[in-house]
Order: sequence, then structure tokens, then C-alpha cells
Amino acid sequence: MNNFLVHNEETAQEMCKIAGVNQVEDLFNQIPKSVRMPNLDLNDGLSEMETQKLVKSLAKKNKSDYAIFAGGGIYNKFVPACISQVAGRFEFTTAYTPYQPEISQGTLQVMYEFQTMICRLTGMDISNATVYDAGTACAEAILMACRISKKSKVCVFNSLNPEYKQVIKTYTYSQFIEVDWVDDMPENTADYACVLVQTPDYYGEIITPVKGDCLLVVCCDISTLSHLVPPSEYGADIVVGDVQTLGIPMNFGGPSAGFMACREKFMRQLPGRLAGRTVDADGKQAFCLTIQTREQHIKREKATSNICSNQALIGLCATLYLSVMGEKGFKQAGALSAINAHNLSEKLDKKGIKTLNKNFFNEFTIEVDNSDDFLAKLKENKIIGGIKLDEKRVLVAATEMNSDEEIENYVNCI
Repeated sequence: MNNFLVHNEETAQEMCKIAGVNQVEDLFNQIPKSVRMPNLDLNDGLSEMETQKLVKSLAKKNKSDYAIFAGGGIYNKFVPACISQVAGRFEFTTAYTPYQPEISQGTLQVMYEFQTMICRLTGMDISNATVYDAGTACAEAILMACRISKKSKVCVFNSLNPEYKQVIKTYTYSQFIEVDWVDDMPENTADYACVLVQTPDYYGEIITPVKGDCLLVVCCDISTLSHLVPPSEYGADIVVGDVQTLGIPMNFGGPSAGFMACREKFMRQLPGRLAGRTVDADGKQAFCLTIQTREQHIKREKATSNICSNQALIGLCATLYLSVMGEKGFKQAGALSAINAHNLSEKLDKKGIKTLNKNFFNEFTIEVDNSDDFLAKLKENKIIGGIKLDEKRVLVAATEMNSDEEIENYVNCI
């Protein structure tokens, strides 16, 4: 074990002599002083008790008692306490990335159950065991569609989440894929590898896309499928989205996890990990990674994606959430979110603030005189009132976490 011991001063001097320098600092002489890190002005060390007191005093500066009506991809959803307790067990919180076929049966079963739940909600045949987030899921779906169709031109609705659009631009630029950004479904889609549409879109509008002459990729908020028609029923070939609304805290915007599901005939083009169920030599149920299309297992030039990991722990939390809530609880949470949003919209309408959406679930766009003044007034009353879209429009979201009192305060403060 000697090779793993920290070098002492004598060893360090011997290494410096071989390198032709007098001290370790001399190794950095070639770096201009103008770009070096200045000396750190650190306070004296604190005891554990003093550190706890300091951290608690700093934590009090956080303003965490605000009513939240902001969405845009990250939502304030109820998270049952048992999720963090189970997901925090040492069996799951390993630092090892679980991508090898020999990983534990428990982790593989969670992946399999996650995939099953996503398939049931979306109506699709196959799902992977998560990708990084909804943005990468959208971009990977475009690459997947281009591989399937052998085309390098896609159509994407402008109403897609702006963050997802940025990821798509990065992916497609490097792959020389042409993207047409549109407001409505084109009459002729035969030249495209796919059309990508989000529903409900970034502005909250529920869209039912019409299947054209190319692949249809649908990005959706998975929690809205508690009541909305599954994408498979209107011809979706690939369904993607984020699982943040399934028991994942907001965490200042991340981490989260994306999902990808598709029709069975496209499964070998689906990136990421897929867990399968089989039987072992004794005829007992067993789980394994299957249809592995990642670069660790095949030639790099034939790899479907450079995604070689997944958000296993986030996927676990989503699986736990759906298991704990059950079908009834999942539908209840979705219904409460929609009811609260429509209740708020109706009350705002009575005060002369127009909702611009014709059809929405739990998120909608309103028209105001001045977005900055509108949101600032709400913030003064400990309400995060939404997301500024432009000078006259604000995106507002409601979930099951918003009480009747919070909705009344929202309306009374403007």
C-alpha cells in the first residue's frame, strides 16, 4: 500500500530535484502572474460548533417562505417525505455510476419499473432508464429521428421551452442538421426527419399535433398525463420530457432527469440504458441491461449517442413517487394543479388581467401593463408571481402546493 501514501517533504524534494526545480511552486513559473489565483484571504479555522452557528445564521438569509407561482420547466410539487428516506439509503447513493451489466438486481429492477411506468403514462412501447434532462432528451430524439429517416432536416415548434431550444441548437450545429423553427404544423412534412412539438407548450397551451409524413416527436410534462390524452393516441413516434414533477425538489433548477420513449420498431436507435426482465438459470425472475447501444459496448462510429450514463438516483425518486402516490394520488395531484391554475386565471380575469391561453392545464400566460412592476409588487408580498416573458407577458403556474389563501393573496396584491 506504500504507493497510496501521501508524499512527505523528503519525497517531494526528491521529485523536485529530478524535475530540475527547487520547490513545487517553481513548476508554475511559466504561468503569468496576471492569471494566477491571488493568495486566499481566509479566516482562522472554526470549531464544529462555531461552524454550525455560522451556517445557520447564513441560512436565515434565504427567503424560503414565498408562495411560488413560477414554472417554465421546474415546478413546486409535493414530495412525500418517504422518497428521500428510501433514495438516501446507502445501497442507492453509491458514487459508482451504475452502467455495468453486473450492477445490483435492485438498481436494475428500479430502472425496469421506471421504464414500465413511463410506457404506461405515454402509451409507448419502449422507454429508456433516463437521460440527463428534457433538453438533452429533445436533442437526442432529433438525432434519433435523423438516424431512422436518413434525413438531416427537422422541424421544431417555436413554442418549445427556450432552454431545450438552446440544447437542440448545440446538438444540431455539430451534426450539420438543419432546423426549421415554425409556429404551426407545416402542410408538407415529407422532407423532414421529424417534427418536434411540446404540449402543453412553454406558454401553457395544450396542443394536439397532427401526424404528418415524418416522425412525430412530442415533448410533454409527464405529470399532465394524469389527465391529458397520452401522446401515443395522436400518433407520436417518440415521446420525451422531464421527470422533475415526479417527486424531485426544485433545487434551484436541477439536477433532474429526462425520459425517452418510443415505438418498439425504433428501440435499437434509442440512446441510453434499457433494463430488461428475464429469468436466471434457476427459472427465477432476473433483471439485466439489454439492447445496449452505448459506445462502451460497440464501435464508436456506430454509437447512437455519447450519453453513457443516466440519472439513476433521480429515476429512483420518480419511481418511488409514482409508487407511493399510486394512480389515484397521481390523478389527484394533477387535478388539484389544474383546478388551482384555472381558479387563479378566473380571478385574475375578473380584475382585468387577461389570460392569453385558449386551453391550458396548470400553466398559463397573462397580459399585464408592465411585467417588471407586476412581479415586483407580488415579490414585495412574498409571492413569486411567475416568469417574465416580455414587457407585457408573464408565465404563471400553479400546482397542488398552492392553497386557496395563496391564490387570494396573489389576486389581492396586484
